[in-house]
Amino acid sequence: MEVTILVQATDESFEILEDARERSRNVLDTAARLTSEVQSVQRKRVEAIFKGARQTKTEITRFAATFIILFGFWLLLSGHYDLFHISIGLLCCGLVSYGTHDLLFANPRAGDMRVIVKRFIAYIPWLFYQIILSNMHVAKLALGSGDLIDPKIVKFKTKLESDISMVTLANSITLTPGTITVDIRDGVYYVHGVSKQVLEDVMTGEMEDRVAHIFMEADHVYVQDTFDMAPVFVALK
Repeated sequence: MEVTILVQATDESFEILEDARERSRNVLDTAARLTSEVQSVQRKRVEAIFKGARQTKTEITRFAATFIILFGFWLLLSGHYDLFHISIGLLCCGLVSYGTHDLLFANPRAGDMRVIVKRFIAYIPWLFYQIILSNMHVAKLALGSGDLIDPKIVKFKTKLESDISMVTLANSITLTPGTITVDIRDGVYYVHGVSKQVLEDVMTGEMEDRVAHIFMEADHVYVQDTFDMAPVFVALK
């Protein structure tokens, strides 16, 4: 009898110990999980802080660069360097830079700005050449009988992606005599031309490809991109 009671008490003791061990394991697992979650939240907070700091630094850099460029042009074109005009220039350039600093230096392909500037400078002579050709064509239309004058508005869907590249193409079209960019809606250009020839030149897409090359847009792959970006990849290593 006493032996039976002792065995039952021993079994109950083992069951209690096993239950206590299981509960302890669950408590430890819960504590470990909570600790991991807390560490994950803290890590995300730290990452968010550093990401926000980097973003803020980038925004400040873009604002400063845009302001310097605009104010430099203002000083060059103004011709008035007294306190009043310089103050107005600082205020206006500051406001414009605050609203447009993300436009001038925005580039989704993360290219080196030096590459973009170099390509843009190389694009300017070609654009001037197109302006000269367009001037000659418009002069021919003005001095001729007028039979070739056939004003129309055409539209085309652009392959460009960023706002700055679309604005560059629109201004390039408008700068060439005989064509004007009337509107841009959802990536569709509406261009007015005075003759069939100038509109055909626009529709060839050469100007669009050159602008895309400047800003390294998608669907426009050039062998030269590899050579231009090689120094960037080397620096990243």
